[in-house]
Amino acid sequence: MDQHAHQQQTFSVSIKGVVVRDGKVLLLRNEREEWELPGGRIEVGETPEECVAREILEETRWKVRTGPILDTWMYYINAADKHVFIVTYGCYPRENTQPVLSHEHKEIGLFTEKEVPKLFMPDGYKHSIATWYARLREHASRLGGCRQ
Repeated sequence: MDQHAHQQQTFSVSIKGVVVRDGKVLLLRNEREEWELPGGRIEVGETPEECVAREILEETRWKVRTGPILDTWMYYINAADKHVFIVTYGCYPRENTQPVLSHEHKEIGLFTEKEVPKLFMPDGYKHSIATWYARLREHASRLGGCRQ
């Protein structure tokens, strides 16, 4: 295989978390003016679950418990001319503090499920967010059914 063919198959891996608290999802606006999920590159010796919890803490000062994998997909970033393999996890907030913006992003926001489809962000993130809201509703419904 020549060097050019090998470069075309190289991509980064980014572990992202969907955190919903009080009915709102935590999002960050990046330098491309896109809203995105908190998270980032996995480090050697780190599990994906550890990575997403660490990244969310670094980017927002929110401590989370990592839940299930929601989705995986390949994202092509036009502005950077590169592919990134995205893995998204549902995450549970451990505290009730306000998120704090780090130097890595331009803005931080909390959005309702109905606001998400209108945001400028990759469709893969929107799908992961919708999946997590649906799972949280299903879980709440099962808990409510057990109490009756």
